[in-house]
Amino acid sequence: MTLKAVLFDFNGTIVNDEPIHEKLIGELLISENLRPKLGEFRAVCLGRSDRACISELFANRGRILGESDLATLIARKAQAYRQELATLDKLPLFVGLEDLIFKLRGAQLKLAVVTGALADEVELVLHRANLAENFSVIVSGDDAIASKPAPDGYQLAVERLNQLYPDLHLHPSECLAIEDTPAGIQAAHSAGIQVVGIANTYPFHMLQRQADWTVDYLRDIELERLRQFYANRESSPEPL
Repeated sequence: MTLKAVLFDFNGTIVNDEPIHEKLIGELLISENLRPKLGEFRAVCLGRSDRACISELFANRGRILGESDLATLIARKAQAYRQELATLDKLPLFVGLEDLIFKLRGAQLKLAVVTGALADEVELVLHRANLAENFSVIVSGDDAIASKPAPDGYQLAVERLNQLYPDLHLHPSECLAIEDTPAGIQAAHSAGIQVVGIANTYPFHMLQRQADWTVDYLRDIELERLRQFYANRESSPEPL
């Protein structure tokens, strides 16, 4: 068994923009005469798509959104996100990202993004960071699939990589996911994929109980140790 593909989460893993999303969700609620609640974004939205997040936040306040209204709110937030990024001189990418991608590509691994974020948001960040060409597949909140913690996004990423590279014969057990939330870790595990938990959003000790490996920073991911593990799958994961 070999490691063939690395599947990245996006918000909180590639780009440190979750504080921006929390701010925009709060503003969206206020614009609809609803009051944000302390800690609710973290409990409801982290690791999940805007569709799932907004639907639940409004449902918690007794408002069930129809498809048209939900689409309008998602589009409003997406526009605000683009405007917010436009004000930043430098994107808040996580330290070590570019070096990690360089190592992964040097090892001939396929890369994909699996996220609840909208495709336009992902592409905006990746193109602006000059990283877009490294990712063969983007599974996003635009795809008609269940949000994390459901495994649908990871399953679709494997399927699309196999469509793009028919000779790859990729299986979930040959993939590695990099995630920063319990919802994302659960999604990858449910798809049969091993996970590195990156302690960007939740404490190390919390992710350590759920992920196969846990690191504080992207630069702590040791590719050779991971490849050795995949080559000897009968062994149990060891901490990185």
